[in-house]
Amino acid sequence: MTDCIIIGAGPGGSAAAYHLAKQGHSVQVLERASLPRSKACGGGVSPAIAAWFDFDFSPVIAARVDKVRFTWQGGDPVSAKLKTEPMWMVKRDRFDQFLLDKAQSAGATLQDNTEVTNLSFDGSTWQISTNQGTLNAPYIIVADGANGNCAKWLGFKERKVIPSGILNLEKPPENPDTAAFDFGSLKNGFIWCFPTGDGFSLNGALMTGKGKPQDLQKQLLNYAQNQGLEVDPSQYQPSQIVLWSDQPLHGQNAVLVGDSAGLADPLIAEGIRPAILSGVKAAEAIGQALAGQDNAIPQYTQMIKEAWGNDMGLAQKLAGLFYKFPKIGYKVGVKRPTAANIMSQILVGQLSYSDVTEEAIQVLKKSFLPGRG
Repeated sequence: MTDCIIIGAGPGGSAAAYHLAKQGHSVQVLERASLPRSKACGGGVSPAIAAWFDFDFSPVIAARVDKVRFTWQGGDPVSAKLKTEPMWMVKRDRFDQFLLDKAQSAGATLQDNTEVTNLSFDGSTWQISTNQGTLNAPYIIVADGANGNCAKWLGFKERKVIPSGILNLEKPPENPDTAAFDFGSLKNGFIWCFPTGDGFSLNGALMTGKGKPQDLQKQLLNYAQNQGLEVDPSQYQPSQIVLWSDQPLHGQNAVLVGDSAGLADPLIAEGIRPAILSGVKAAEAIGQALAGQDNAIPQYTQMIKEAWGNDMGLAQKLAGLFYKFPKIGYKVGVKRPTAANIMSQILVGQLSYSDVTEEAIQVLKKSFLPGRG
């Protein structure tokens, strides 16, 4: 019998598969899509993930970004050169496949074109029903993404899913080392533009959860046209982001990772780093459980909360204020000379939100008071 079955071959599932297989455990990854598969995602990755693996990600880094540019409704720009390690930009089909290949090289097995149709637990073993037959394992990792059903079947509450979307443009970017962020053009959210080597992606997300997916599509297309970009509506790809919510992430011999868990940053929508972090922590917890540690699975939720969730609670507070008053937030927050490097330090793990949130909230609140802003 397989020690652990992982449902979903995204970054979180593949990271878990790699580390469990490296520990010597038998691991099978199930993926409903045919691989390699495309993924509607901007592809920004924190270089902090390098510390969690013993191999080099250079083969799948399409661009390295060491400059950022912020605008308000396309104007009032501010630019900065990052003082941290450059951010990575990746194409998700190549990045995800690379990580999965590493997991397979470590000993994990893969079964794609396999859709899970039901889950049941008999007290010691999971029965995973699929369109390819039934599989069994004492432990499962649920990594089937924002649109997956497994977390719901296991009885977890629905996570906060927000609409997002992307336009991938096959045109060399004017500034291949720069990530651009625009506020104010997209109501209840923001727009970001990332270079991808031979092209660039234009992304948007409704961070407050207010608004319909079709509204996002219309606004993103309008923004692209206003920027002088030739786009076709057929190029638009809708997607979803699952923001952090303080909820249990484990069940009986089961843990949630990535978008199934709902871990994305509620302020800036970063999702790949927490997905991979949760995969690493899931492998740690299940490895301990397989070694006979009784409380390993229940500790998983607390592990994620300490490593990521406590900081996301602070990010929620900051996001609630920023997206309620985005113009003020842009003027007194984003345009501050130190803002770009503070955010880059958070992304590479040099700072946490706990280091900056209280001061940022006080700056925003002061701007609401007569004579203070």
